[in-house]
Amino acid sequence: MTRPSSPSRPSDGPRHRRAAGRAAILALMLAAPAVQAAEPGPARREALRNLLVQDCGSCHGLTLKGGLGRPLTPDAVADRSAEALAAIILDGVPGTPMPPWRGLLTPEEALTIADIIKRGHIR
Repeated sequence: MTRPSSPSRPSDGPRHRRAAGRAAILALMLAAPAVQAAEPGPARREALRNLLVQDCGSCHGLTLKGGLGRPLTPDAVADRSAEALAAIILDGVPGTPMPPWRGLLTPEEALTIADIIKRGHIR
């Protein structure tokens, strides 16, 4: 009875090194948009501030102190991180009138709006 020879481990040899190199390049390519994504500039930030007052304000009140939607004052959102607020902005709240804004806003823009809300820098 002969034992089959043990297969070579995938971590051995140039083939594995080439695959690892390709995986590293792919990982860098996938990470590049996140690195390149920049915080909105002053003009876009002002446009987002106007969007917050006009569009978000139509449900949350023009002063963002509440209406159909919950208040968006710094005190009212103190228990949520800017990232959590940005996720709500992007994906909405299922079962409520809060629509998703993904597709209209980038994650960086949603995070900017969340930052404006958290800081109370509406105007």
